[in-house]
Amino acid sequence: MVPFHNEEPNIIELYGRLQGVMEELGRSYQFVFVDDGSTDLTYKLLKEVALIDPHVTVVKLRRNFGQTGALAAGVARSTGDYVIAMDGDLQHDPAEIPTFLEKIEEGYDIVSGWRSHRIDNLLLRKIPSRCANWLMAKLSGVNIHDFGTTFKAYRGDLLRQLPLYGEMHRFIPALASFYGASICEIPIQNTHRKHGESHYNISRTFRVLFDLMTIRFLLRYMSRPLHFFGRLGAINMGLGSAIALWLLIWKVATGIDVLQQHGLLLVFAAVLILVGLQLIALGLLGELEVWQYFNRSERRPYAVSEVLDHHANRKAAATSEVNS
Repeated sequence: MVPFHNEEPNIIELYGRLQGVMEELGRSYQFVFVDDGSTDLTYKLLKEVALIDPHVTVVKLRRNFGQTGALAAGVARSTGDYVIAMDGDLQHDPAEIPTFLEKIEEGYDIVSGWRSHRIDNLLLRKIPSRCANWLMAKLSGVNIHDFGTTFKAYRGDLLRQLPLYGEMHRFIPALASFYGASICEIPIQNTHRKHGESHYNISRTFRVLFDLMTIRFLLRYMSRPLHFFGRLGAINMGLGSAIALWLLIWKVATGIDVLQQHGLLLVFAAVLILVGLQLIALGLLGELEVWQYFNRSERRPYAVSEVLDHHANRKAAATSEVNS
């Protein structure tokens, strides 16, 4: 499975190398190529490849949805027991596919590539990537070195269960670990891009940071949101109540006009209590949504004691006579 965005110069060479590897392996296979809203001749070339090779499935997206959206579209069209995802810029070597297959056939659910010797710019790529990978490993609890690379192998049935949106393709190992997936890592080569320009820019770091916060929340509190919002609410209410109690004791002891001398502090205490109540209410609403999600049923807002339907009874009797 390969997502493409304006990779016209790389398509033919990548396809040839992929086909050579798969033919040598002698396995049944499917190529899923996704055109993620390219503005060059990417789709035209992919279409021509699909016309001459029945193993190729091409998915054309209406616009550029990003790498996660393209991967999700490819996953939806994949049919294999194993799914190997890689980039379309020739920085991933198809010759390493057999190594991924060997590891996943040992019983792992995900085999992740690790660019152990990166050749990117030190300040713009290496240092931010190393910091982000360290942070992702700590927050997700998945001890791998390289979350950013697309070059990974998955069990198809597991991958099709995972929700993919935003920049979530980076966190597939973390999402899968929530489902009890076993994960390993293998070193891969990191080569220079031969043609075209990189689509990476530093702004993606901020999007990844927000998605990292999302994945942390999902992994810990997806089925118990009240534990998160309730805790924050209790802290706010406790702090606000403590301030209000202190002001009350101070007024009783000294007889001062609390509103006149400590009006701002009193308002602050009231705001803390109200915010705490709102957070707890938000947590309860989240719990209700979780309950609805896990307990979908055909519930009705009424209870029936008895139904008299002579038409239905006659129809049931006639069906019984025919069956007998």
